Amino acid sequence: MQMPQYLFAYHGGGMAETPQEQQKVMAQWQAWYASMGNAVVQGGAPVGMSKIVSTTGVADDGGANPVSGYTVVRAENFEAATKMAGGCPTVISGKGSVEVAELIEL
Repeated sequence: MQMPQYLFAYHGGGMAETPQEQQKVMAQWQAWYASMGNAVVQGGAPVGMSKIVSTTGVADDGGANPVSGYTVVRAENFEAATKMAGGCPTVISGKGSVEVAELIEL
C-alpha cells in the first residue's frame, strides 16, 4: 500500500528584497526539501494573486488568507505530514503558515 499524499498550501511569506536575501531564502527552501528527501512528490511553486469564484461572482483579492504556493508530499499519516510542514522556512521565519490537507485517492 502506498503512503498517503498531502498538499502543503502556503499562506503568507513574500519575496526577498535583495539578491543576497533571495539566495539565502532559496538555500533555506532547498535545505528543507533535501531534509524531506523522497517524501517530496511535487516541489510545487509560488503562485500569484488568486481570484475567488463563488455564486456571487469573482473577487480579485484572493480572500482573507490567499495561497502563496504549494507542495505535495508523501507521509505515513497526518502527524508526520504536519511535522514536515513545521520545518517550512515560511513557518520558521514567522512570516506565514502551511495548511496541510490529505489528498483523497478516488
